[in-house]
Amino acid sequence: MPPGLSTNFATTSARKVHNLLDFYHVSQYLAQAATKVVHLDKQREWTRRQQGRLLNNQTEKILRSLQSHLEPPNTEEAPVSAAHRYLSERHDCLDYAAARAAELPIGSGEVESGHRHVIQRWLKVAGAWWNQINAQAMLNLRTARANRHWSQHWSVQN
Repeated sequence: MPPGLSTNFATTSARKVHNLLDFYHVSQYLAQAATKVVHLDKQREWTRRQQGRLLNNQTEKILRSLQSHLEPPNTEEAPVSAAHRYLSERHDCLDYAAARAAELPIGSGEVESGHRHVIQRWLKVAGAWWNQINAQAMLNLRTARANRHWSQHWSVQN
């Protein structure tokens, strides 16, 4: 996934929506920052330590480790500043500990590949065609089933 793009996972809990940034996308920012923070032979180790901190919701520790390596303003390539800014501005979208405790995906792979088993498997049947209204209704049903919200979907509909 190219830098600058993120995948958000919306989860509902007590009618409150929480967005979670793709863990691997955030890790890309950290890996790029590692090129300026530590020597080449320590970059992978440093990045993994920061990923562990992400998983344990220790974003402040990551920010502190980046702070002393921030590039001067207007530096053309500034991966440390970019990572620091990215984490600082999205602190509320980094609750990986809660997502993992709830057994929710923290990476975008499961969401991005969901189209194969939720949409394409049933809507792209040979010889079938759908108008937009019916396709949307089928998609809603397939999504409710895939998310194990089948009973909840029907109780809301009645």
